Parts: sequence; structure tokens; C-alpha cells
Amino acid sequence: MVEAAYLNVLRLILARLADAPVPWAVTGSLGMALQGIAVEVHDIDLQTNKEGAYEIERRLSEYVVQPVHYVTSERIRSHFGTLEIAGIKVEIMGALQKRLDDHAWEPPVPVERYRQWVEVAGMRVPVLSLEYEYEAYRKLGRDEKAQVILKWLQQRRERGDT
Repeated sequence: MVEAAYLNVLRLILARLADAPVPWAVTGSLGMALQGIAVEVHDIDLQTNKEGAYEIERRLSEYVVQPVHYVTSERIRSHFGTLEIAGIKVEIMGALQKRLDDHAWEPPVPVERYRQWVEVAGMRVPVLSLEYEYEAYRKLGRDEKAQVILKWLQQRRERGDT
């Protein structure tokens, strides 16, 4: 169950991005929770392409805490920025790339390829598929989260859900 505060912020985000010409989706713990996995949600993560990161920032400009800029860490690089809406942290990640085991960078994630839609509290919300999320967490070495997703996917298959 997702707390009302997150759903309210999500409703605002959806309204502001309704006609945005860029692909985007909710990812991370909120994306997992919206798809039925019982996880604690601490923030809202939005994944998009490079142009989308700057477009989302523009459409939500009054909430910017950290402007979108290009960031590289050991395992991830993206056009990253932070918002705060009604006390909730919202992270924007554009053209996200993960470093592979051979130290090469994978191509930026094509959000459209992995995006699905869920109906929650009267909203149609774009989320990244749990199959994609499992692979992403696994590649990043975040095995605990990957296993939570894998277990949930296996249980869903056993129940015959699709």
C-alpha cells in the first residue's frame, strides 16, 4: 500500500507531465510498490531520456532543489536532478547508464521499451517493468532488492498472474 502523500505528489507530477513529449516512468521502490511489491517507499524516482530530464525539471521548476546536471559515479551515470514536492524527495534520472562487469557503459536505458502502465487510485501511471528492475538491480550489485523482485515475480507466475 502506497501512502497517500506519495500518491498526491504523483498526481501532481502526472498532471504536469500529461502532455510531455518525452518518455518517462516511475522506477525504484515506488515503481515496485505501485506494481504490488510490499516495500518501503522513501522517495519518488523518475527515469527518462536526456531531453526528458530537462523537460521534467522545467515543468516542475518551482520544486527544484538540485538542478539537473550530468553525474557519473562508479556504477551509474545520468542527467540527474532533485526536486522536493510537499516534503517528498523526487529524483530525476535521464539517459541512465550502468557500468557493466567489463567496465564498459551500457547504452542509455530506452524507457519506452521497458515502460508499463498501472492503474492506481484513479491514475494511469507509467512504471518500469519488474523484469527490467530485477535486471537493473542485479547489474548494480544490489542483490537484496533484486531477490525481492525475483521472489515476487516467481510468486506471481505460480499464481498464474501475468
